[in-house]
Amino acid sequence: MASLFKLVVTLLALLVVIGNTNAQLSTNFYSKSCPRLFSTVKSSMQSAISREARIGASILRLFFHDCFVNGCDGSVLLDDTSSFTGEKNAAPNRNSIRGFDVIDNIKSAVEKAYPRVVSCADVLAIAARDSVEILGGPSWNVKLGRRDARTASQAAANNSLPPPTSNLNQLKSSFSAVGLSTRDLVALSGAHTIGQSRCVQFRPRIYNETNIDSSFAQTRQRNCPRATGSGDNNLAPLDLQTPTCFDNNYFKNLITKKGLLHSDQQLFNGGSTDSIVRTYSSNPNTFTSDFVVAMIKMGDNKPLTGSNGEIRKNCRRIN
Repeated sequence: MASLFKLVVTLLALLVVIGNTNAQLSTNFYSKSCPRLFSTVKSSMQSAISREARIGASILRLFFHDCFVNGCDGSVLLDDTSSFTGEKNAAPNRNSIRGFDVIDNIKSAVEKAYPRVVSCADVLAIAARDSVEILGGPSWNVKLGRRDARTASQAAANNSLPPPTSNLNQLKSSFSAVGLSTRDLVALSGAHTIGQSRCVQFRPRIYNETNIDSSFAQTRQRNCPRATGSGDNNLAPLDLQTPTCFDNNYFKNLITKKGLLHSDQQLFNGGSTDSIVRTYSSNPNTFTSDFVVAMIKMGDNKPLTGSNGEIRKNCRRIN
């Protein structure tokens, strides 16, 4: 009888673990435990963007780069350790992704109010949404309940993040690998309506490609010398019209062959995505609604939930 009782208790415990492991993300996950969570994150993001408008784009990009590598689990925020080499120095990220200090500041404020409750992965997801809204874009209800990874992989980042040299088929493949459609690809690429890129990323396009507006290329060449190693980190806006305003000008730029990156212009280059670019260029509401759908979909990519992972106290290292 005692052994039967132990067996029942063990089975019940397993069911609890399985239930926790399969827990779903929810927009009201912290509504009771952390009622001031959203206002805490947003005030920190507003302060950061008021100091530097570009940081909004950087935080949004950080979320992209987190979700594309083993899911939205905060792994991109981890520093290297003796047991793993993280994602920060992967080729697509080195000298490129930024905003870690902003996430640290937000996490500190959240920890002060609600210790060990909100994950770094969720903080990043909320901050990305707030960045878009503060810069004039749409808002949406962020699904929450992610937990933080206990490891990170530089190799996974190198293999999963699409480089700016990607052609359309390569972009489709990269997005498909994380459950995103071709329409999601085009909508999410519209995030390049804000932010900047380094000369080393767009040099080949402005000097070697023909599907580019010549005056636009000449303008960009003034601050990006042809010689490799010269001015590599000089910046140019991804959207030359309104680089700190979230709007649909990015798509208008593509139609006039003024996409800054090779991968940008691939979306409007006689291929299957041309019609989507045209739609977004003339219908800003369609773009923003599709962008929101795609952001929520991307945020659903392989999150750690329930008893998986942990709630990091410091986003840069495991507990």
